[in-house]
Amino acid sequence: MEMREINEKIARDLLKIRAVFFRPEEPFTWASGIKSPVYCDNRLTLTDVAVRTDVEEALAEVIRAEYPEAEVLMGTSTAGIAHAAITGHLMGLPMGYVRSGAKDHGRQNQIEGRLEKGQKVVVVEDLISTGGSVLEVVEVLREAGAEVLGIASIFTYGMQKGLDRLAAAKVKNVSLTNFDVIAEEAAKEGYIRPEDIRRLIAFRNNPGDESWRNR
Repeated sequence: MEMREINEKIARDLLKIRAVFFRPEEPFTWASGIKSPVYCDNRLTLTDVAVRTDVEEALAEVIRAEYPEAEVLMGTSTAGIAHAAITGHLMGLPMGYVRSGAKDHGRQNQIEGRLEKGQKVVVVEDLISTGGSVLEVVEVLREAGAEVLGIASIFTYGMQKGLDRLAAAKVKNVSLTNFDVIAEEAAKEGYIRPEDIRRLIAFRNNPGDESWRNR
């Protein structure tokens, strides 16, 4: 399947189950206080069998195409763990995950699962916004001696801060779909008005500027 086809198919899936939900006229409030026209909860993909199958098969396809040397999949904690496990199963690859912090008991692991120095790793993430949390995972893996080939994620906002951080860390990310495609598909499917697309892109380009609400 061509990448654009994957982008559009996964976008329709996420919209259908309201894993990504647009509400420009009645914005959600993020923890930071920012008013957002979009709500995203990709954990919902796990509870819809058809969408889950689409997502995991697409992740496997993308990883085979973009990271053919992958030896291990490492999920982000906690949202990426299930996706790394299922995709690893489809691909016949081992998987593990990286905790947000080291355990305070036992072996005090931060990386769970076997990882040998020099192994080629792909990080599996569900959502990328500013990129901070996934890059912490990449750093932990690099410090452990892994060669991080890149990230495979379900959805990315494409925020400039995230793009800049990934570029600075020299980390490649390939997402199954993105904010622009989902906005286009939402308009096609009638979830939003076509004229809302420009407002949504304005929000994505500068989340702290609420002038998009008046456009």
